[in-house]
Amino acid sequence: MSEGFKIDFIVEGKVIVELKSVEMLLQVHESQLLTYMRLSGKELGLLINFNVPLLKDGIRRKIMTKNTQIDN
Repeated sequence: MSEGFKIDFIVEGKVIVELKSVEMLLQVHESQLLTYMRLSGKELGLLINFNVPLLKDGIRRKIMTKNTQIDN
């Protein structure tokens, strides 16, 4: 991967985890995760924002297949 890309964590060699602490998750944060997923060939990604009252409200899961992207 290019030196311009830095994945926060890869769990069990399968899941990319990107950590944020921002007022709200923006499209640019999701695009960053999707780019990392495409470049690494990983199909599952988690975007976690710690700046929320309930952590479950700050978690977004992305699933990438060869032809589609599914938001969860």
